[in-house]
Amino acid sequence: MATVTHHPPSRPDPRRWWALGALVASMLTLGFDMTILNVALPTMAGELGATTGEQQLMADAYIVVFAALMLPAGLLGDRFGRRRMLIVGLGIFLAGSLLGALARDVNAVVAARTVMGIGAALVTPLALSVLPSLFAPDERTKAVGIVSAGSMLGLPLGPIIGGWLLNHYWWGSVFLINLPMAALGIAACVFLLPETRDPASPRVDALSTALTATGLGSLIYAIIEAPTRGWGDPLVLGMFAAAAVLIAALVLRERRAVRPPMLDMGLLAHRGFLFHTLAATLVMFVLSGLLFVLPPYLQAVLGHDALGTGVRLLPLMGGLLVGARAAQPLVDRFGSRAVVASGLAVLSFAAFLGSRTTGDSGYGFTALWLSFAGAGFGAAMVPAMSGALATLPTDRAGSGSGLLMTLRQVGSAIGIALLGSLLAGVYRDRLDVTGLPPAAADTAGDSVVAAHLVAERTGAADLLTSANNSYVHGMGVVLLVCGGAALVATLLAAAFLPTTPTTPTAPTGRAGRRERTRHEARGTGPDLATSKADA
Repeated sequence: MATVTHHPPSRPDPRRWWALGALVASMLTLGFDMTILNVALPTMAGELGATTGEQQLMADAYIVVFAALMLPAGLLGDRFGRRRMLIVGLGIFLAGSLLGALARDVNAVVAARTVMGIGAALVTPLALSVLPSLFAPDERTKAVGIVSAGSMLGLPLGPIIGGWLLNHYWWGSVFLINLPMAALGIAACVFLLPETRDPASPRVDALSTALTATGLGSLIYAIIEAPTRGWGDPLVLGMFAAAAVLIAALVLRERRAVRPPMLDMGLLAHRGFLFHTLAATLVMFVLSGLLFVLPPYLQAVLGHDALGTGVRLLPLMGGLLVGARAAQPLVDRFGSRAVVASGLAVLSFAAFLGSRTTGDSGYGFTALWLSFAGAGFGAAMVPAMSGALATLPTDRAGSGSGLLMTLRQVGSAIGIALLGSLLAGVYRDRLDVTGLPPAAADTAGDSVVAAHLVAERTGAADLLTSANNSYVHGMGVVLLVCGGAALVATLLAAAFLPTTPTTPTAPTGRAGRRERTRHEARGTGPDLATSKADA
C-alpha cells in the first residue's frame, strides 16, 4: 500500500522523544566518527605501516563518498520511504564499521571507510527529514536543534573516546564502538518512526551522481599522489585532467537540465549565497586539514599517548563551540558580514601564530593558538551557513541547503588532501636520512610515525630529532597557507558579503501552503535548515 506524506497528528505521539533520542544517538555516532579517526591515524600508521598518502586516503574515502551521495540519498528517501532508507543507511554504516574493525591492511580500511560514507550519506539528510512526521511545528525547531547539537557534540567527544579506546584496546575498536549505536538507531527506526515519502520528488540522477563521485575522487587522488610521484607524473596529470573533464561535464549537465537539477548551480549566481558558501567551505577546508596534521604532532613529536592527544585537542573544540554560541547574538547586533569577516580574521591570526610553533614550543603555546582557531571557526561558520540559507527563496531551500552541505564536504576532502600533501612534501624534503640504508631512509620519509619506528629500530637519535623538526616545519608551512587563505577570505567577506542577508518573499496563498507542506515533509525548509546551521 502506498505511503503518502505524513503530517503530525493532532495528538502528539508519546514515543516521539524516545525516537528523537535514538536519532540523536545516530547523529552523535556520525559526529564523533568525523574526528575519532584523526586520533587513531598515528597508531594505525605505526601498526599498518601506512604512509602519509595512505592516511589521507583512509580519511578522505569517507568524505568523498559522503559528499557525492548526500543529495541523491535524500531523494531516495523521498521516493522510497524515509524510514526505510534511514534503516538501510544505518545498516550500511554498521556493516562498514564492522569491516573496519576486522581490517588488517590499509586497503581494507579504505574500503570500510567508503562503505561507512555511503551509510552516513543516507543517514544525515534523512535524520532531519523524518522529524516533521513526529513533531508539530511548535516543537519542530527544538527537535531539529537537538539532533544537530548531537552531531556537533560528537566533534569534541571523538578525540577523547578514540584516545581512551586506543589506550585500552586495539585500533579497530574506534570502528567497533559504532556497532551498538547504529543498532540502537535501527531498532528505534523500526519500532518508533512512521514511514513517510514524497511521490512528487525528483528522480535520482545516476549520471550526475557518478560524475560527482568520479570527478571529486580523481581530484583527491591526484592531490594525494603528487608529493610521492611528482606533480609532473603522467598518472597525476591524467587524474587532474580527468577530474577537470568530469567536473566540467557535471556543471554543464546541471546548468542545462530541464528537470529540477540535483546540484542547483544557478544559486551560485546570487552574491550572498556564493560568498557565504565560500566562507563556510573555506572554514571546513582549514578545520579538516588541521585535524589531520595535529594528532601526529601531539602524539609523535610531543610524545603524548592517544588519550592525551584527544584531550589536548579540546581547546580547538571548546573554542569552536564558544565561537558558534556567541555568533548569533553578534550577528543580530552587527550583521552577518562583520561577524563572518571577524571570525575569518581571528582564524587567520591563529594560523599565523601557530606557524611560529617550533619543536621546543611545548603544548601551552599550541593550546593558545588552537583556542583562537576554534573561536574563529565557530564565529565564521554559523553566520556563514545561516547567511547562505537566508538568501534562498522558499521553493529552492532544499536544493540550496543540499548544495551548501555538499560544498562543505568537498572543502573538507580537499583540505585533507591538499594540506596533507603539502605537509608530506615539505617533511620528506627536509628530513635528513644521511647514513641510513636506502630502504630505511625511504620508510622514514613516509611519515613522522614511520621515522620514529625506524629510529627506535636503528638507534639513530639524529633521525628522531630531524623527523620531529621536519614535521613541525611542515606543519608551520601548512599553517601559513591556512592563514593566507583565511586572510584572503576575510577580505572577500568584508568586500562582497551583503550587510544584511535578504530573505526572498515566500510564496503566498494555496501555492505557498503547498510549498511549505512539501519542505516540512522533507525537512528542508528554511526554518529547519537555519536551525541546523545555528545548532
